[in-house]
Amino acid sequence: MAEILVVDDEVGIRELLSEILADEGHSVMVAENATRARELRASRRPDLVLLDIWMPDADGISLLKEWSANGLLTMPVVMMSGHGTIDTAVEATRIGAVDFLEKPIALQKLLATVKKCLKPDASTTRQNYAVDSLLQIGLLKKFAQRIAQSAKHSPILFLRGAQGLIAEVGARSLLAPHAPWLNLSLESRAITQEMLEQHAGGVLFLPELFGAGRMTQMNLSFVLERLAKYRLTLVVASGASAEQIVDSGVDVALVQRLSDVWIGLPALSESVNDLPELLPALLTLLCEQGNIPHRYMAPDALNVLRQKHWVGNDGGWSALLGALKNLALSALEETISRQDVDALLQSVAEPVAEKSTDESDGSLAEFYEMPLKEARDAFERLYLTYHIARSNGNMTRVAEQSGLERTHLYRKFKQLGITLERRDSVSNGSGN
Repeated sequence: MAEILVVDDEVGIRELLSEILADEGHSVMVAENATRARELRASRRPDLVLLDIWMPDADGISLLKEWSANGLLTMPVVMMSGHGTIDTAVEATRIGAVDFLEKPIALQKLLATVKKCLKPDASTTRQNYAVDSLLQIGLLKKFAQRIAQSAKHSPILFLRGAQGLIAEVGARSLLAPHAPWLNLSLESRAITQEMLEQHAGGVLFLPELFGAGRMTQMNLSFVLERLAKYRLTLVVASGASAEQIVDSGVDVALVQRLSDVWIGLPALSESVNDLPELLPALLTLLCEQGNIPHRYMAPDALNVLRQKHWVGNDGGWSALLGALKNLALSALEETISRQDVDALLQSVAEPVAEKSTDESDGSLAEFYEMPLKEARDAFERLYLTYHIARSNGNMTRVAEQSGLERTHLYRKFKQLGITLERRDSVSNGSGN
């Protein structure tokens, strides 16, 4: 059923818990100390950890803090102790533990706690732990603090410049433990009052407002009038400007209302010192989402990525996430090496052919004669067409270079009238 790691220095307790959990149909791993627990966590991703507080080499609270700091707290952890105190339980919960079992552990209490931690939405639970780890890192911690501050005064928040995974991380920072979560982009039907009742006290999230269809716009209008009644917070994100969103077909009044209170996504360049912590945590989140196999980052590989200047409309986040995803999928070993990083960066850093001065001046003159909107569209069409040709139609590379999420990119193609020639290498390539 589930894979459970039991960490306790007492052999009798390890054996007893293993027998009970195995009888319930679970696969059980055991560790006699923190060192062995680290080894098992490094090679496996358990669905649940039962962690003793008092151990000879390192206490359970320190190990919990270590996992949290390294982005490895992606599973529910239940602390165990025969000398438990309220203060210890509170500290463990603050760090990320989901429950506390006092020894001697009653059988019914053990089974009830395990059942609660292994509820059907365990994958979402693990993702939430990965999100919590990310939100402890300086750059995203400040982002979450700004979101929380704004949410005190408004139930409607617009994450400007944010899209995809990072927008979701920001929105989830408002989600209280066990509170409902609803991604409006996944709803193809009309939202009802009954659905809002079921999600009362939770967070409603739209990851990209640009190009929102008629049903999504109707649902947003419906939700906006009922946020207070059901104690809901609505978080909407977009990498596009308000003008671009309106041009994509979204009602101007709706855009104005949704973007009244906005928070800007911080650029990666604002805090490059966070990257050594951020990169492993992002890898973990991508893995827990099922997007990539589990990977580690060699120190010299991490240092190369830390020194790269990540740029894009969203502050470089899409480019960074695209690079991590490609590295994890193409790496031949479990650990991403310096050679893997060098090969990826070289493939996307081919020299750009410079135009002659006369050709450049002529192109600019054409732009000067156009209305602003037409000039912008013409430039974007030239820009994207250039990168499509340069990458030989590889949309993953185009997304990395432009800093646009794939979904946003295809909408942009449709808006600008760019048609793509189908290539087997595109449809079968990595990063689809």
